[in-house]
Amino acid sequence: MPEQFMRGIEALNGIVWGPMGLGLLFGTGLLLTVRTGGFQLRRWGYWMRHTLGAILTDRSVTAHTAREEQAISQFQSLCTALASTIGTGNLVGVATAILSGGAGAVFWMWVMALLGMMTSYAENVLGIYYRRKDPAGGWRGGPMYYLRDGLGGKPGRGLAVLFAAFCALASFGIGNLSQLNSIAGNLKAAFGVPESVTGAVLAAVSAVILLGGLKRVAAVAERLVPAMALLYIVGALTVVGVHITAVPAALAAIVKGAFGLRAAGGGIVGYGLSRAVTWGFKRGAFSNEAGLGSSVMVHAASNVKEPVQQGMWGIFEVFADTMVVCTLTALVVLTSGFVDLDTGRIAAGAAGSALVGQAFDAVFGTLGSKLIAVCILLFAYSTTLGWSCYGCKAVEYLFGAGAGAGYRVLFVALMPVGAVMRLDLAWTLSDTFNGLMMLPNLIGVIALSGTVVRITQNYLARKLHDSAAPPLLSAGETMRKPF
Repeated sequence: MPEQFMRGIEALNGIVWGPMGLGLLFGTGLLLTVRTGGFQLRRWGYWMRHTLGAILTDRSVTAHTAREEQAISQFQSLCTALASTIGTGNLVGVATAILSGGAGAVFWMWVMALLGMMTSYAENVLGIYYRRKDPAGGWRGGPMYYLRDGLGGKPGRGLAVLFAAFCALASFGIGNLSQLNSIAGNLKAAFGVPESVTGAVLAAVSAVILLGGLKRVAAVAERLVPAMALLYIVGALTVVGVHITAVPAALAAIVKGAFGLRAAGGGIVGYGLSRAVTWGFKRGAFSNEAGLGSSVMVHAASNVKEPVQQGMWGIFEVFADTMVVCTLTALVVLTSGFVDLDTGRIAAGAAGSALVGQAFDAVFGTLGSKLIAVCILLFAYSTTLGWSCYGCKAVEYLFGAGAGAGYRVLFVALMPVGAVMRLDLAWTLSDTFNGLMMLPNLIGVIALSGTVVRITQNYLARKLHDSAAPPLLSAGETMRKPF
């Protein structure tokens, strides 16, 4: 029975993350790119000024909301979302994609990210447009709400329930057990810390943070995420800088491999092209979570008024995760000399799962592996914080606001378990539930793409052409009243 169950889950995983699921993800991003006139490309400078530029110049973006307010700042919503997207997959996952799909997988990862920017944008626009106030005065938003209120009727309500159920289940796997297992294993290997001690300490720390609700998680995320990203980026840039002469060859290998001019792992060229596309799309999808609808639940809690403004934060989120962090990891691996750029084979003595650590060791000595272990600790733990918010929001949608406290207690209680247990099944289950989340969400995003286009056109007309048209900020006043 367990073997049959495992085979069934693996078959389902192959469907949701196979050609059908990845094709749907690609098609959704392409549709939104076309319908918005290539917003993420044509308005590159505009959204950069209103995201990264705003962090540096506009204090209202980073200023904390009043203690009595339930909303969080735009910067806090971004950091909380990035907490879950920037994870161990940005290190180990990218290396795995290169080893399995060749250097060309990086190119297709970029393509998926460029299209995913618009999927993330649309999710956030809809999240703000269909959000509503809860009895405590806080915002509630996410795919559950735009599926229920945007699509309407039984289909919309049914898809909303399915999304929330899959999200809640995924949060215990990808957001808890598997992350704690990665942290515990890495700390034991690098510093000799027993897994049980890691689990107990992180559970105690998490209890203090998570039981304080979204505002406390956001307060931690806005400090943790920039620090961990800076630590890794500085380290990765140093490694790439030492091997700067190998960068042109690495970039050439990425382009040649993308179009089948290099075979992955020494295989035939056509097969190498197929694997490059498949692994690049998978890595792009897994890394930035565009299309899953998960991060919308914290973006919707932002104190922003304009849906398009929060949509631009969704674009920046994908950019930071994939175009910056994942690209740096790819260059670390490809310039290190541990991968043959012509064949894609691993050099003798190199370990596939530890390529990033070995590349850091080659520059920093034994300190390199310890630095990567610390990065994995921070990346994985931040993922836990982000997913705890997603799961809590999903449970509260299904069972009411009172269920949130029970969910957080259970989430913390399972952390020591994740640190010491074997998680082969948990990884497969969490990947599958992630994919199952994607299906109802993308159905809603495609069906409501016309709404996204209207809101975008209205915003651009007002902001760039001084139109006197009334702003499209909410689906209706009823959405802003407590339910």
